Parts: sequence; C-alpha cells; structure tokens
Amino acid sequence: MLDLNDIMIFARVVEAGSFTAAARLLGMPKTTVSRRIAALERELGVRLLQRTTRSLNLTASGRLYYEESSQALRTIEGANQRLAEARAEPAGTIRISAPVGFGGHFLQDAIFEFLSTYPKTRVELRLTDDRLNLVESGIDLAFRTGILEDSTLVARKLGSLHRLLCASPDYLARCGPPAAPEDLVRHDCVIAGQAAHAQWLLEGPHGQETVAVTGRFAANEMQAVMAAAIAGHGIAQLPHRFAEAYIKDGRLRRVLDGYTTPAGGLHVVYPSSRHLPPLVKAFIELAVRRLNATGIGGGDDFAIVSRQNRMSSENRSHFGIML
Repeated sequence: MLDLNDIMIFARVVEAGSFTAAARLLGMPKTTVSRRIAALERELGVRLLQRTTRSLNLTASGRLYYEESSQALRTIEGANQRLAEARAEPAGTIRISAPVGFGGHFLQDAIFEFLSTYPKTRVELRLTDDRLNLVESGIDLAFRTGILEDSTLVARKLGSLHRLLCASPDYLARCGPPAAPEDLVRHDCVIAGQAAHAQWLLEGPHGQETVAVTGRFAANEMQAVMAAAIAGHGIAQLPHRFAEAYIKDGRLRRVLDGYTTPAGGLHVVYPSSRHLPPLVKAFIELAVRRLNATGIGGGDDFAIVSRQNRMSSENRSHFGIML
C-alpha cells in the first residue's frame, strides 16, 4: 500500500534537487530518504529517479508522477491549513476602510464588539469617501455602497439601502411641506456632501425624477446631516433605518411620502485570494449579524466580481457619500 509520507519525501527530493538537501529540509538521515524513495518505486513498479554520483534526474514516469502527486499534496496541505485556521482564535491586525458616515452609525459599534470578542485582535479604521486601491493601501476589507465597477475584488452583498425625505416639525410649520418633488427647489435642503447644492434622484409613482436642490448647510457626515434636519435647517435625505427612530419619537416628519431614493446595494469587498484569513472572515460574519439585527441586512451573495463599488458623481448626490 502506498504511503503518503513516501510521496511527500519524493516531492521534497525533486524540489530540493538532491537527497542530501531533501534530508536536511526533512530533518532525517540521507539513508532514510533514499530507502523511502526506493520503497515508493517498488510499490509503483517504475523508476522515478535516475541517480548518478553527480546528478539526480527525473525519469519520464517520475516527471508525470511528480506533477500529479505534488498537486494532490498541495491540496492536502491547503486543507490542513484551513482546518488549523478554522480552529484558531482570530488574532492580529485588520485594516478596514469605509465611507465617512458609515463609521459613525454602524461600523464603530461592530468594531468595538469585535475587539471585545477577540482580545488578540487590533483594528485600524480608515474613514474616507475616496475609492482606495485595497492592495496598494494595505486594506483587508472595505464597505461600499452603490454600483460596483471593474475590479479583481471579491464582493459580498450585505443588504440594500434607500433614503427618506424628512424635516423637523418646526421647519415644516415655518415653510410648509412640499407637495411634489419640484417644490423642493423652493426649500432649504440639508445636503449630504461638500457643496451647498446637489442633484437629488427620487423614485416615486411616476418613476425616477431628478431635482436640483440647494441649502444653507452641507456636511459629509450623516450624523451632522441628521442633526441639522432635527434642528430645523431644512429637508434631508436620511437612511430609512436610522430616520425611522426619529420619525417615531416625533423629532422628524417624513415629507413626500410616495418618494424615496432608489435602493442601493451595501457590499463588503476584499482582495481576491484563495483563502479568506480567519480574522477577516470573523469580522465579516459579525458585521452580517449586526446588519441583520438592524433590518438592513439580508443579502448573502458572494461573487468574484468584475465590478468594484464606485458611485458616479450623479449617484453621490442621492446615495450621498455616506450611508
């Protein structure tokens, strides 16, 4: 019966180029290596190696056997590695990138839970609305919203998001509610972005409509946008899962009830690799659980995509730069 250890020794001899070098790598006597190769050849009934005092060469059968067996050995070694990773407690540093607003609303709580659950881990969070090259920037995973474009990244869809139009009771008492999307041009709007004007894309009974809006306050962080709306500084587009709490307690009211922004996908993306590190996998699974608890989650799609998330300048105005 074939001994897998003999096959492994044969592969190491081929890769090392000599019995002496292979014996050194394997930590066993050269005579043992030679004896095990001879036993393998007897079991197979073919000569695998041509030995002389000065050289060691593969026979045609030996070359074929090495090509096939080394591939099988790599598969076994990979399985052993994955098993060890699955049993190991996540440890080390994970580098995460996310849009600015996402970090303030959801991500920081997930990170704090992760650090408490896995005390051997460290997290480096980079909040930016720029689309980073994850490999060049050393980022392990990133959260993205919107449309995915060409990429070599792996993407997992976590859920979908849309926004509601909301304003404070005080603002609506002073300025009145808009009756149709075109009325927004006569209102102060709180802009999610870095300019005091934007193109808002709305979806309603008549399909999609684009409205040019302006306002006296703009911010690239969603908590600031929410605070401005609650303080009565205008109408804002707010993520539905977060706006609902303020609507329920009376600090905000929804306007243009029949309109929302088009639903956009929420994805986590990471560089393509054969094996997902346990540290990254553990954080993704924790994030998925937390998103499902909020009602945002629900997607569970994996793909090696030819798309990486990037919002066009038009989309940035209705997804904002944040969640």
